[in-house]
Amino acid sequence: MTDSKYFTTTKKGEIFELKSELNSDKKEKKREAVKKVIASMTVGKDVSALFPDVVNCMQTDNLELKKLVYLYLMNYAKSQPDMAIMAVNTFVKDCEDANPLIRALAVRTMGCIRVDKITEYLCEPLRKCLKDEDPYVRKTAAVCVAKLYDINAQLVEDQGFLDQLKDLLSDSNPMVVANAVAALSEMNEASVSGSPLIEMNAQTINKLLTALNECTEWGQVFILDSLANYSPKDEREAQSICERITPRLAHANAAVVLSAVKVLMKFMEMLPADSDFVSTLTKKLAPPLVTLLSSEPEVQYVALRNINLIVQKRPDILKHEMKVFFVKYNDPIYVKLEKLDIMIRLASQANIAQVLSELKEYATEVDVDFVRKAVRAIGRCAIKVEQSAERCVSTLLDLIHTKVNYVVQEAIVVIKDIFRKYPNKYESIISTLCENLDTLDEPEARASMIWIIGEYAERIDNADELLESFLEGFHDENTQVQLQLLTAIVKLFLKRPTDTQELVQQVLSLATQDSDNPDLRDRGFIYWRLLSTDPAAAKEVVLAEKPLISEETDLLEPTLLDELICHISSLASVYHKPPTAFVEGRAGLRKSLPARTGSQEGMHDAGNTAGAGSAMAGGNQPQVIPSQDSLIGDLLSMDIGAPTISSVPPATNQVSQQPVDLLGLDSLLGGVGDTNLTNTNVSQSTTGLLGDIFGLGTPQLTMYSSPKTLWLSAERAKGCEIYGTFSRKNGQIYMDMTITNKAMQPMTGFAIQLNKNSFGVTPARALQVLNPLPPGMSHETSLPLNTTGAIQRMEPLTNLQVAVKNNIDVFYFACIIPMNVFFTDDGQMDKRVFLATWKDIPAQNEVQYTLTNIQGNADMVVQKMQQNNIFTIAKRNVEGQDMLYQSVKLTNGIWVLIELKIQPGNPNITLSLKSRALDIAAGIFQAYDAILH
Repeated sequence: MTDSKYFTTTKKGEIFELKSELNSDKKEKKREAVKKVIASMTVGKDVSALFPDVVNCMQTDNLELKKLVYLYLMNYAKSQPDMAIMAVNTFVKDCEDANPLIRALAVRTMGCIRVDKITEYLCEPLRKCLKDEDPYVRKTAAVCVAKLYDINAQLVEDQGFLDQLKDLLSDSNPMVVANAVAALSEMNEASVSGSPLIEMNAQTINKLLTALNECTEWGQVFILDSLANYSPKDEREAQSICERITPRLAHANAAVVLSAVKVLMKFMEMLPADSDFVSTLTKKLAPPLVTLLSSEPEVQYVALRNINLIVQKRPDILKHEMKVFFVKYNDPIYVKLEKLDIMIRLASQANIAQVLSELKEYATEVDVDFVRKAVRAIGRCAIKVEQSAERCVSTLLDLIHTKVNYVVQEAIVVIKDIFRKYPNKYESIISTLCENLDTLDEPEARASMIWIIGEYAERIDNADELLESFLEGFHDENTQVQLQLLTAIVKLFLKRPTDTQELVQQVLSLATQDSDNPDLRDRGFIYWRLLSTDPAAAKEVVLAEKPLISEETDLLEPTLLDELICHISSLASVYHKPPTAFVEGRAGLRKSLPARTGSQEGMHDAGNTAGAGSAMAGGNQPQVIPSQDSLIGDLLSMDIGAPTISSVPPATNQVSQQPVDLLGLDSLLGGVGDTNLTNTNVSQSTTGLLGDIFGLGTPQLTMYSSPKTLWLSAERAKGCEIYGTFSRKNGQIYMDMTITNKAMQPMTGFAIQLNKNSFGVTPARALQVLNPLPPGMSHETSLPLNTTGAIQRMEPLTNLQVAVKNNIDVFYFACIIPMNVFFTDDGQMDKRVFLATWKDIPAQNEVQYTLTNIQGNADMVVQKMQQNNIFTIAKRNVEGQDMLYQSVKLTNGIWVLIELKIQPGNPNITLSLKSRALDIAAGIFQAYDAILH
């Protein structure tokens, strides 16, 4: 008979009956009663009243009964901590039982009972079990250490369990090694300090690699993940580890294969790209990835998301495997879409014919989403592989002739991009596109068609009629369509001014007077002033030559891609987001690939994430081209390539004082271009100078500023190298840069633009650089910044995307702003307000970190923090340890309250932080860490 009978009884007086059965002398009756109790507990009934009676049943040799009682204990110990203490003696006794299964069961259960009173009794039995003669007990005890760390991290460190775990890494049994690794990984994840609890060395790694061959699948995954976090000391060690891991690629379990791929992808960065070993490894990586695609759809999807990252990083690995990504009729839609994406990434001149015939087939499928993506894919092929463009365009025309509404709309969207990529080549098809004008009902398709009409107005006889037809329902249109219509009509007016004057006045009136949309109004006013002030300049701006679309637009940002490669085979690689973006309260260091061998970035700053990203981009990586809706797209929504119009000719060999306007519109809009700015750098007033002579000047605060790191390498920026950092001086944030000209020609016309960011950082004036900057020369410049710009949440929070322009080109890079530059001078909170705010902020908004290796006492901490706008509100001594209460205010008005526990003689400081916006917690901790070190 099955155990289902235990779940069927629900009658009154049941608890009383169970109580008498539990106290029965008959072993069989006792066991049946415990099973009934567990069944009731499972379905959600409260049987906590039977706690003492169930605990009495622990004194038994029957393993099944013991397991059931332990299960009950785990569930109710938290609500009955005083009763649970009664069971401690039995646990301690069971930990010395002759049967290893009972010893392991006892230590496992004690680890699961999250009650502080019991935790201290667990230490001695756990210490014995970690040295037990039976490997099953040792491996269970290893996991128990991780559970204990979660309850009380300090206790684990004080009791020396970390050292015992480290000893288990050298255990003779591979499963014990695997569990020890798993426990250490878990503890590292939970560690508030962010630094690894145990440093891996070559000797330990060697032991892990030896255990790898004999572990279970889970054990292998844990060991491989641990290896991925190790940084080999040189190429030779990296190659040796790769050789020993390669056999794991043939494993039947997908998790083991992907974990092995992750380690190899990371260590390959350390090896010379042209070495025979790397090319052999590249060939070996393809078959296991292909094999993953013959699994069930869910595993296929996870594999495809990971392959998508691998293909972006190293397209060579799968360049000959195009056929495995062809879509099968019975694939679920999520697998189809992912395969399609990878097909485009792998498309090249060699396989484009094959790819196109597949895509044309897909465009006739029944699944609408899939068909749309297939049509877009044809357009992406045309842009990526020039030789295929003509064939792609004729394929798209065939699809337009099908008259299927959604196919036509997608085709028009991609044809617009093809026109941008290949100007004056395929415009003969415009008439065919115009025939479908009435059927367009999606904003993106309508906007694309309007762009085509505006751009090629001189070739379309009735362009004014077509645009006028859109104008009739202007206020009902999507913003994207309205903006595009405004620009298209202005283009038309500049090309055919005589017969479109009424039309342009109508659209400018609609955009500026009748619209509530600020973007639309601003654009309308700019056009209005341009056209009324200087039509010639308007022509130069609006009809300027557009930059060609040069590559794929949906590549991940290099620094993010590097980080995600380090997270292959985890949820981050499926979401294509770093763990910090979706795991609440996750603090800790961001992972990044090692700098590539031979790259300058590696020599300057291997640990810097931006540096690592630059190093990556310095190789033969595809550049990320900003798409219209990407963040960098926002940065460049102005026509950055337009010539700078300036009424004051720049003086040679001196720092240009004039703000360079990237739009080139200053003189037209009555801006600074009209003003003579030679006087901007006015010397200090006499009083100021006298004040300085007599020591009455404003004291310069020595605030912490991190050393400069490489932001933009000369290889990536055609000889323009930028090292930089951020600082705060007298209440002003500065972007401090060293710009070096490593090209063969002088550089002039420097300008800078910052993208929307989390703190609204924007330049307070134009970038001032030696003009011209001769070859081989460096120039130090400090750009003051305001925090009044547009705000857009970034990942990570203090990420800043930058565009720098000079006479050679426009270059983009990203850098991280240290949080401490946002600490304001007015961050000192009143004591009573501090106390009230601390109580008011909920407990779940409190995060704890540990600052390690801090030299100095509480007074030193107070002084250092004061210099960096971190204000001490109160200081008191509790049981020999100093408690500091501090407050910080950020430029965006967010307050952070901090409590520091400083034990004299202990180099570690505990930092507790409370704020209504917890996103900033990791940045605040990093600022403390940097300032105190």
